[in-house]
Amino acid sequence: MSQQSIETKRLILRRFNLSDATRVQELAGDKRIAEMTANIPHPYKNGMAEGWIRTHCDLWELKQSVVYAITLKDSGQLIGTISLTEITANDGNLGYWLGAPYWGKGYCTEASLALIEFAFKHLQLPMLYARHLPENSPSGSVILKSGFSYRYDVEVTASGKVRKVKHYELQRKHI
Repeated sequence: MSQQSIETKRLILRRFNLSDATRVQELAGDKRIAEMTANIPHPYKNGMAEGWIRTHCDLWELKQSVVYAITLKDSGQLIGTISLTEITANDGNLGYWLGAPYWGKGYCTEASLALIEFAFKHLQLPMLYARHLPENSPSGSVILKSGFSYRYDVEVTASGKVRKVKHYELQRKHI
């Protein structure tokens, strides 16, 4: 099965193309993005976006992750990314970032709700988890608005540093 696009009221979640690399570098290169995520480096160097995009198809085929470009439906403008990583038979890790000009507009929650539905309906995952750095309270708000419940704090190693993160979980509801 190939990775399908997901449409919401204002967004289209689609596969990344190598032609998106310049835009990814522009948005992810903002120091504020690196400061609010555990695994995006700053500076975001030439070639990093291309290397990252090249991993997506193999990881999808291996059923280890699914990565989407978040684009505005009306213009097609790439504004960020949303993904499920570390997928197992039991769960997957919801992660995302948006370019700073798009913060506070509800785009991340809209994309999260759509990807959660996809994960439960199409990937049949029984549970999802999401994490955020304690200083990134807007990300915590997205996670809570998306239906997750806070469980505990945990330490993770990302980009060579040990970071404390808040851990949330969401169980698939059986109908």
